[in-house]
Parts: sequence; structure tokens; C-alpha cells
Amino acid sequence: MDATDAQIKKALVAFAIEKALLNMGEPVYQKVAKVLKDDYNCFIPDCYENPEYLNRVLADLFGNAHLAIVGAIKSDLQEFSSQGPVQQFVLALR
Repeated sequence: MDATDAQIKKALVAFAIEKALLNMGEPVYQKVAKVLKDDYNCFIPDCYENPEYLNRVLADLFGNAHLAIVGAIKSDLQEFSSQGPVQQFVLALR
């Protein structure tokens, strides 16, 4: 896998996360981005390599309601979920 392929997959995942959060509302997106930055010093695209950060932040902020966000992200990535790194990301989301 060349760098561009990895970058494309990372961008796809970041876009799916952002879209799912923005569909819940701009304040939801802002809050998740802020907690990721404050707690892990990372940004939404970094969740591609560290899905556990996203899992923890979503679960802490939204409890069981985070499953709706995770479902939206997985649904968005379904077309690409058979591709190694994207599949690993999707499987890591809970």
C-alpha cells in the first residue's frame, strides 16, 4: 500500500466520522473534536490510527446513544470495509 492509498483511506474515515457527527449537530462535532484534542492531543483524522480514542470519547459523552454515531460511521464506510485498514478501523468501533 503506497502513501497515497493510506492517505485516501484516512481521509475517507475522517470524512465518515465528521459526517456522522455533523448529522447529530454542529455542537456534537465541536464537543467531540475538543475532547479528542484536550484528552489525546489528536484530531478527528487521527482516529483512523487510534479508533479507541473515538470509542472512549463517544461513549463518555453520549453513553449508549454513541451507538447511533458508530452505526452511521460504519454504514458510511461499508463500501470500503473489506479493505484492510478500513476494516480494522470499523471492527475497532464499538
